[in-house]
Amino acid sequence: MRKELNGIIYDTSNSTRDKKFTFGAPGDAYGYEETLYITPEGNYFIYTNGGAKSRYPSEGIQPIEHSQVRDWILSH
Repeated sequence: MRKELNGIIYDTSNSTRDKKFTFGAPGDAYGYEETLYITPEGNYFIYTNGGAKSRYPSEGIQPIEHSQVRDWILSH
């Protein structure tokens, strides 16, 4: 997935996957995943996707500050 936000391009195919959390089983309408990526420029973002009844019913990208990454990981 590729998305431009505030002049920064976030692209899952050109970024490094760092951490992934999966909730639920594959095909679960309530299941979802959150994946932390780092762009070549050093920007962090979370790719989200899930089932139709999950908190992420469609693909999305959410930028995250480097200072917030540790808290995001610990919250899972």
